[in-house]
Amino acid sequence: MLKKVFSLLCIGMMLVTITTIMKISTEEAIIHTIPIQYPEKIAKTKTIQVEQPIGRIIIPKIQINQSLYDINSPKNNIEENITILKESTFPDQENSLLFIAAHSGNTKVAFFQNLDQLQIGDEIQILYQNQEYEYNIIDIYEQEKNGYISGMRQKTKRQLILTTCCPNKDNCQLIINSIEKESH
Repeated sequence: MLKKVFSLLCIGMMLVTITTIMKISTEEAIIHTIPIQYPEKIAKTKTIQVEQPIGRIIIPKIQINQSLYDINSPKNNIEENITILKESTFPDQENSLLFIAAHSGNTKVAFFQNLDQLQIGDEIQILYQNQEYEYNIIDIYEQEKNGYISGMRQKTKRQLILTTCCPNKDNCQLIINSIEKESH
């Protein structure tokens, strides 16, 4: 009976040894060891860190259900994802103010392309730290795109403000202002 078994052994991240065992019978085996030198760049390994989202934004009316990443995460950028603006406070804090922005338009990252279809009273949900926060839209308006968002601050409730570019208008941003849903 002839049987071959191959095994690899990594020595010092540089040397790989291939061992071939040829089993001729149950009692005797011939072992061949062949060292193979690999280039250093192949032998080194790179640790890939997979970053997990910190939450989700869900807007049922316009079929949005997207991940949210920590403010300091490289994934929290408008060129890849829906983005939490650095001025935000998170909904686990009393009377928080959460600012979220995303592109509109026709690209694969135009997560807010249908934001203009929302109306006063529509619902938005934020899932954060295993807690669901529900908001109702109270105001929708446009303003000049100048790097600032102007609006009324709710000091006694959690507040969520969504923003994107106005559809079909230059130098304009659409603002969706919502507050924590009343519990019944």
